[in-house]
Amino acid sequence: MNITAEQTVAETVTQNIKAAHVFKKHGIDFCCGGAITIAKACDKKKVDYDEIMKELEVIGAEVERQHNYDSWSLDFLIDHIINIHHSYVLESIPVILQYAAKVAKVHGHHYSQVIRINELFIEVANELSSHMQKEENVLFPYVKQLVEAKSQGTDLSPIHFGTVKNPITMMEQEHEAAGDIFKEIAILTDGYTTPPEACNTFKALYAKLEEFEQDLHQHIHLENNILFPKAIKLEQSF
Repeated sequence: MNITAEQTVAETVTQNIKAAHVFKKHGIDFCCGGAITIAKACDKKKVDYDEIMKELEVIGAEVERQHNYDSWSLDFLIDHIINIHHSYVLESIPVILQYAAKVAKVHGHHYSQVIRINELFIEVANELSSHMQKEENVLFPYVKQLVEAKSQGTDLSPIHFGTVKNPITMMEQEHEAAGDIFKEIAILTDGYTTPPEACNTFKALYAKLEEFEQDLHQHIHLENNILFPKAIKLEQSF
């Protein structure tokens, strides 16, 4: 992003809607109070200007790295899923909940779909939070045990869920349910297209929802298409 000293908070968000998430994180109003410069907003909120600028530059220079996930060891892939995708979900949920609630309250009388979007995201946020806990507490530790036992040539410890296929089946069903919710959200948002007169919070909500869905698709792909089949095959090799 090419940000000038005279640029306002609102102009920065207009230039790149993802900047809204940086301002939101630091409590800077980018919507109704966004007509002031970034420096003035930082001074008003007692926020480090240089830190804000660094974060804005990062989102402006984001480049998706290409990885050969299929070549990774399962324990390394699990760590990646937790550190990248689970962390992203946990960090994004509170932000989107705030955006969705505000947009539903302010604009729901005119755009009734945002009320339903708010309800749907609350539902999927609760489901994903529970889902990730089950993965991190039950499924992922067992898959790591499989990797360790295979590498050390030791026997497997008894497990209470029978075979790895059982929790995997449950996780896949929950993935499908989350995907279905986002299909409905995508339809309600008309492909995340905001009305011409939408305020910055409205735009930020749709942008963040689209980003969240894209991350969810990658997240589910890594588990359904790489991690889970390999975990089943690894267990069968004992």
